[in-house]
Formats: sequence, structure tokens, C-alpha cells
Amino acid sequence: MLGLMEKQLELKNIPWEYELCFNENCPLREKCLHYQAYLLQPVRRLGGPAIYPSAWKSGECSRFTEAKLIQKAWGFDHLYDNVPNNLKSAARQDVHAYLGSGQSAYYRVHHGERMLSPRQQRDILHILSRYCSAEGASFDHYVTDFDFS
Repeated sequence: MLGLMEKQLELKNIPWEYELCFNENCPLREKCLHYQAYLLQPVRRLGGPAIYPSAWKSGECSRFTEAKLIQKAWGFDHLYDNVPNNLKSAARQDVHAYLGSGQSAYYRVHHGERMLSPRQQRDILHILSRYCSAEGASFDHYVTDFDFS
């Protein structure tokens, strides 16, 4: 199933904290990112986050996550280009606040250590729209990746 997608799921791309599903009898396993991530784990891994069998109830899995690709973004070098100079500081402060306390989260997204989901991208562009037209505003880099959120 995953081989038909544009990008192949690889062990190096799976976050350490991502929950694995070991339910080999699940009818959704071929489409589930949790199960596909489990299949790639090395035999030497002895522990980590997991999805318990109790997630499966009444013919549905409460933890099912479709293995799908999304467009993630990072980098703010040109994000504020349309914002008037006298409002840039306030716009940056609002984006900082949205991403979390302190400089760390903003810094990590700006330098590509962390990437923004499509929803986070929309939210940040909405923040910018309070200061200027967000038309044409974009992040510095985009990458297609699996949705581990």
C-alpha cells in the first residue's frame, strides 16, 4: 500500500515517541501509520510508546491514523515581507505566542528542526492577516512527509 505513494515510509522518519500498533489482525493495518511504523522497527527495540488492544472496540480503532502524506513547512525569513515595518514586531510576537512560550519553538521551526503542519501554517497565516494581507505570504521551505501528528 505505502509503496504506491510518492514517498516511502522509512524508519529514520518515524519520531521516537510515535505510538506503534502490534495488532496483526486489524483490518485497517495496511492503511494505518501506527502499524506501518511498527513493521519498520528493528528487532532490538525493546520498548516505547504503544497502542493497546483496548483501542479496538465495536469494529473501530480509536487510534487509527491513515498513512497519508502532507505538506509541512519551515522557515520565516520572508514570512513577514508584506507586514508594515511598524507592525512586524507585534506580528512576530503573536507567532511566537502561537508556537509556545519562549524562543525555543519559534527558533526550531525557523531553522527546520521542527516543521509546521498544514493547520499550523493556516493558523500562522491567519495571524498575519490581522497585520496585512496574507496573500502571497509563504514559509521558506516546504516538504512532503507523513502526518505523525
